[in-house]
Amino acid sequence: MSASENKSASKTSASKKSASKKSASKKKNVAVVAGVAVAATLLGVASYTATKPEEPSVARAEKGSGAGGGDSSSAAPRAGVYPELEALARRDAKDPLAQGKADAPVVMIEYADFKCGFCGKFARDTEPELVKKYVEDGTLRIEWRNFPIFGEDSERAARGAWAAGKQGRFWQFHEAAYADGAKEKGFGDGRLKELAREAGVGDVGRFMDDAGSDAAKAAVKRDQDEGYKLGATSTPSFVINGQPIAGAQPDAVFEQAIEAAKGAAGKGAKK
Repeated sequence: MSASENKSASKTSASKKSASKKSASKKKNVAVVAGVAVAATLLGVASYTATKPEEPSVARAEKGSGAGGGDSSSAAPRAGVYPELEALARRDAKDPLAQGKADAPVVMIEYADFKCGFCGKFARDTEPELVKKYVEDGTLRIEWRNFPIFGEDSERAARGAWAAGKQGRFWQFHEAAYADGAKEKGFGDGRLKELAREAGVGDVGRFMDDAGSDAAKAAVKRDQDEGYKLGATSTPSFVINGQPIAGAQPDAVFEQAIEAAKGAAGKGAKK
């Protein structure tokens, strides 16, 4: 083979390899997009279902909780549970924005905004009862995701919450920021300092530095991007062991979902 023929063959081989790599990359991108689209559809369906009139949801919950007889963990259906969503649980034992055992059988992921009135209602009225009933006995783990959707104030509050977590005071900050009337005061720098002090943050100067850092922005964006990819369009949104729930639903809806997840996890462990 002449030098010119050898050079031409080499170019052809390189061209084929390049085309093969592009094809593989394209297939991978299509798979990723398809996966995101599926997840978005799942949460979109959940959002529609959860925001329908409450009566059917409550009726289902009452059936699962024993109204009319039966054990909730075995009677509650597991329809609407998706492995794609269950895999989102991080289960990081060092995550300061989570509470409950890392290996708890049930994980509830919460996407929420500190400017959201319904998020505040859930934080004040429903979450404390779930903590007492399920987190304290090791059944439930709650993983918070910052999902600011109401502008700059929401973003500042989210970064402040993350900064409080750096000093082990996230849940205390969460409680202070969701207190009655708290969101109406806004989340400017001065207000963030007040909330940090209420939360018992030891070093407020460091807190403010952390809240304004690139690391805080990146952490909030990570959570935010996760929520958007799932198709979440409102707050609060939840995923309980792969079951999406949208909105501050009645207590019974969350209890039914937790009991059903707990029952399913127990059956899986026995296999």
